[in-house]
Amino acid sequence: MTVHYHKGDLPADVTFTGAVAVDSETMGLSLVRDRLCVVQLSGGDGVAHVVQVGGALGYDCPNLKKVLADPSLLKIFHFARFDVAMVSKYLGITCAPVYCTKIASKLTRTNTDRHGLKYLCSDLLGVELSKEQQTSDWGTDGDLTPQQLTYAASDVLYLHALKDRLDALLAREGRTEIAQACFRFLPTRTALDLLDWEDIDIFAH
Repeated sequence: MTVHYHKGDLPADVTFTGAVAVDSETMGLSLVRDRLCVVQLSGGDGVAHVVQVGGALGYDCPNLKKVLADPSLLKIFHFARFDVAMVSKYLGITCAPVYCTKIASKLTRTNTDRHGLKYLCSDLLGVELSKEQQTSDWGTDGDLTPQQLTYAASDVLYLHALKDRLDALLAREGRTEIAQACFRFLPTRTALDLLDWEDIDIFAH
């Protein structure tokens, strides 16, 4: 694993092709209350780029925005609903197209309720992730700690491999098309979340 740490923006010479794994770290899990602090990316090659944003650094990060908004680049998330909403709110862009490993897991691994990233990596890849730094202070204006950087990187380093395994399961269960429809709907779902329809089922009676 190689981790590159960037403050304020992704360097202009960092590029990705085909698909990029993306995750974010925030001050909490509320789209209203909490702010975006870190965006991490990986091309699936064992290299992670951790970009610290917000606070004194602000959100003027054109290189990062260019990557996340690139329509030719598939963005792979775990629980994309939250990350895409945070990116939309703080960076002002729409991430598309997207792939969500959590949705893919829920559509295929109906024999379990273990759909968190830690469980997916363990069950499908035999990789054990530590979640020790999950609740650390990501909003610091100082440098992130080595432990935080390692944690942030681990959340994106395995998403390409998980996508490959989950794609095979989606095909096996005949649910590839419904998964793709869910992925296409995600930007709309996150727009509803940001308009305060997060907990209301608009399709209900």
